[in-house]
Amino acid sequence: MNHHAPIEQAAMTVKPALHVLLAGPRGFCAGVDRAIKIVEESLKRFGPPVYVRHEIVHNKFVVQSLEAQGAIFVEELDEVPQDAPVVFSAHGVPKSVPAEAQRRNMVYLDATCPLVSKVHREAERHSAAGRHILLIGHKGHPEVIGTMGQLPPGSVTLVDNLAEAEAVVPPEGPLAYTTQTTLSLDDTAEIVATLTRRFPHLVGPAKESICYATTNRQGAVKAIAARAQMVVVVGAPNSSNSVRLREVAERAGCARAVMVQRGRELDLALVEGVGVLGITAGASAPEVLVDEVIDRLREVYDLTLEEVVVAEENVTFKLPAALAR
Repeated sequence: MNHHAPIEQAAMTVKPALHVLLAGPRGFCAGVDRAIKIVEESLKRFGPPVYVRHEIVHNKFVVQSLEAQGAIFVEELDEVPQDAPVVFSAHGVPKSVPAEAQRRNMVYLDATCPLVSKVHREAERHSAAGRHILLIGHKGHPEVIGTMGQLPPGSVTLVDNLAEAEAVVPPEGPLAYTTQTTLSLDDTAEIVATLTRRFPHLVGPAKESICYATTNRQGAVKAIAARAQMVVVVGAPNSSNSVRLREVAERAGCARAVMVQRGRELDLALVEGVGVLGITAGASAPEVLVDEVIDRLREVYDLTLEEVVVAEENVTFKLPAALAR
């Protein structure tokens, strides 16, 4: 009998090394943080159930944890009982939604991100000044529906991509543009350049409408993609800013960029042969989900972690007056 067998076996199970680059900033932004707090505070203030129109943020884990606390998610106001409080999602809503809530005397709380509200106000100012608005954004995304819904019908034209920027024929007269807050900075710059070439008098936003969090997360993923053979983006397929992070990683030269919603979804076969792996998370993904991905990698690899920080964030947004203690 060989007494050395267990020792030899132990030696054989040495885990391969994997260097992990953690993008900073990643994960929750101030608008998402505020929106989730609004639902949690409403549950404390009013008691469950509190209804939420549309996913509060585009993350299943967040939605399910709020459901466990007594939130009920619906698509439209007609699904909400008369006497129940309702929260509008962080993405913003068309004006028709609060108007309907008021008509029904409902208690409602608006969790629209203040940076989205800023885009709404700016679009209204352009429209009031007689400018037709070209809105750069993704068709069908709730933020785009909300922004278009601030203005009279026919006063906005959606421009989804570069081909549409080349082809769009807006009505005669003054023009302005604004954008969804969660777009790719590089793509948007190309679209704006095309529109400006075609319409030299096009008026832009006073300040970039793509938000600080989108900008910082894309900058951070570029920084890690340049060094990593693979990038994992923690986020949801319906989250615009998360999908953009995966695209930005690929464009920055990373051979493989994948998106997962949870740690267990990561296919470890894809990681084989990778020496340096980057991880980031969309603005609606909590850090606990990043931890899940790290734990999943630890099952197989001996990890070293390195934070790659391109910007420090200290933005916070106040809760609506109705919830402020």
